[in-house]
Order: sequence, then C-alpha cells, then structure tokens
Amino acid sequence: MFRVLAVASVALGPQSAGRVRTMASHQLLVPPPEALRKPLSVPNRLLLGPGPSNLTPRVMAAGGLQMIGHTHKEMFQIMDDIKQGIQYVFQTKNPLTLAISGSGHSALEAALFNVLEPGDSFLVGANGIWGLRAADIGERIGACVYTMVKGPGGHYTLQEVEEGLVQHKPALLFLTHGESSSGVLQPLNGYGELCHRYKCLLLVDSVASLGGAPIYMDQQGIDILYSGSQKVLNAPPGTSLISFSDKARNKIYARKTRPCSFYLDVKCLANLWGCEDKPRIYHHTTPIISLYSLRESLATMAEQGLESSWRQHREAAAYLHGRLQALGLQLFVKDPAVRLPTITTVAMPAGYNWKDIVSYVMDHFDIEIAGGLGPSAGKVLRIGLLGCNATWENVDRVIEALKEALQRCPRNKL
Repeated sequence: MFRVLAVASVALGPQSAGRVRTMASHQLLVPPPEALRKPLSVPNRLLLGPGPSNLTPRVMAAGGLQMIGHTHKEMFQIMDDIKQGIQYVFQTKNPLTLAISGSGHSALEAALFNVLEPGDSFLVGANGIWGLRAADIGERIGACVYTMVKGPGGHYTLQEVEEGLVQHKPALLFLTHGESSSGVLQPLNGYGELCHRYKCLLLVDSVASLGGAPIYMDQQGIDILYSGSQKVLNAPPGTSLISFSDKARNKIYARKTRPCSFYLDVKCLANLWGCEDKPRIYHHTTPIISLYSLRESLATMAEQGLESSWRQHREAAAYLHGRLQALGLQLFVKDPAVRLPTITTVAMPAGYNWKDIVSYVMDHFDIEIAGGLGPSAGKVLRIGLLGCNATWENVDRVIEALKEALQRCPRNKL
C-alpha cells in the first residue's frame, strides 16, 4: 500500500501528493500480529460437556453460505422460517415469537427487561446458577426480588411455589426447566395454571432441556419461554429463541416506563421479526450467517420430530446412567423422575480432584466433559448428550475415557 502511495505522489505532483499524504497522517505503532500470520487451527473434539455441542454437517454447511443483506426479502423469509421452527419446538401458537441476536443470557435479559418494571415483585426459583443469574438481573432492574433457594439437586413442588405466590404476590415467577449446573429437570405441569390463579406470569428457562425433554408452552400455561441454539439444536452459540404469551405481551405493551435496553426492546424486535402487521423497520443488523445455521438446526429437528428427539435423549441418558453406575460412580440427582436427560451430573468420587479428571479426558481422548458450575462447583462432573451427540457410541467412548482417568489420576485416600 505504501509503495502505491509513493508512486501516486510522483504522478500527481506536489499539491496532489500533499493530499495523498493526509490519508496516513500518523505512523502505525502496532504491527500486524504474528499470530495472525499463521493459519487457523482448531482441534477436532467430541463435546460431551453441558454445551456447546458439536455441529451437524448440515449446520456447518449453512455457516459457509454467502452473505445476503439483513433487509433482503430472502432474509425475511429465513426469519419467518425460524419463527415457525421456534413455534414448533416450543409447541406454541404465540405470534410474538422470535430469535434474539445473542446467547441464552440475552434471551433471559430480554424477558426480564421487558416484563419487569422497577418495584415489581419477582419470585425466583434459585436451585442452581440460572436462578441466581435471574435474581441478579432482576435486582439490577430495580424489581423486588424474592428467591426460593434450594441446594443443587433440588426442585420445586406446586405447594412450595404456591406458598411463594401467596407470600410475595409476584408479577413474575422464574423457573429453570433444565438446570444444567445440577442436572435437574423441573416438572412444569400445573405451574402455569397455578401462577395465573394468582395473577402471576410464568417465565421458564429451557436452554438445556429444549429438544431433549418434553415441554409444551401453550398447554402448560408458560407465558415466556426461552432457549439457546448451542445445545440440543447443535447450532453455533450466539442466537437464542424466545416466545411471549398474550398475557405477557399485554404486560409489555402496558408498561409505564421504557425497557432499560434498546437492543432488547421487544416492541422493536417484534417489528423487526414481522410479528406485527406492519412494515418492518431497521432495528439492528442481525447475525445473518448464524441465522442460516439456526434455521437449518430447526429444520433438522422438524424432520426428526420432537417425540423422536425426546426418546433419543431419554434412551441415551438411561444407557449412560447404567454404564456410570457399573463403574461404581453415583448419580448426583437421586430421583430418576427429575434427572435431566440432556446433562447428567455425577457425584464427584471421593479423593479425586475434578480438574484432574476433566483434563485427563480432554488431553488423552479429545473429549470434553465438565465440572460443576456455581453452587455445584466441586461437587459434580457433568456429561452432556446433546442432539446429534446423544448416541450409545458416544456413551461408550466417554465411559472408556472415564474408566482410564479414574485409574490414572491421583487419588487422596485420606
């Protein structure tokens, strides 16, 4: 580039050369990074942690397609396809259904920023890290947050929830369907009806459970449901799915104050995603390539069928549980009825450091598993069977890796 500028300055003469020099009025103080002169190198690993999961060939192919504009009619058609896919996997007919340009945390914030106003009462089931995160965000908004705290492995009964509704009279209740930090599957039948009896909306996190365990948004009376792209859907992280019932929509549109986030303002997003009978107006540039991938992941789920996917995860989890117990390991969640089929938690075997086991499995087998997170840190190992990774073959691979890790990793016998 500098050689071109020098030639140009001679050809254009003194006056023009002065104008050319102004294009680079300062010396470059930061050189091109040496690391970027090397080709990108990514290891080939089997991701059996709590997410993200491996991508399917179809989703990877979608990620290699050429860019189109975010306001092109073809892009709007892809967005419409995604909306229909979300309605299918959520089992909802809600018009206010869309994808968020951000991970599952963005969907959680979109729900709370738009539904809660300062001073609203917010009841949170905090039986793992995601309830604690929801409570944290609620406090930042200025809501009156009340937590129902349970240790890792716990879930909430209808009676416990009703006691909280009576005591705190919340505008919104948060429950995690699939608590990935502890491996708990929260029952949902009857909870929406109970909330509505007390004029409370029900918000459910299904990031770790969607596609792996049954959920029926409309039939279970869930008012706001969100999930992520990177787990059972086998799409890249960075997009999330969300839907609002008419009750939730009415609360949003009756707000006395504007949401604290412009980027996550659902009224703006509803227009962008064609959820209203109005011309679409530019709000932000959507992650086009990620939306290609999300569209294809939803198409894959539609072709397989939800019931088939639920069965696949249930059977793969049961096989994993049996093989873990045959190794002498104990499942962290004692009640089989509330074990999350997508992410299994194993009680840390006595004397071992979880980091040693996780590192050994990664270093010697190129398989990712994880330790605990938040309240479950140091207490569990987490093994994810997510989407295309939920196979008996993968269970056999991770069991062999764990068996060797338990033989080779140091153990404190005291």
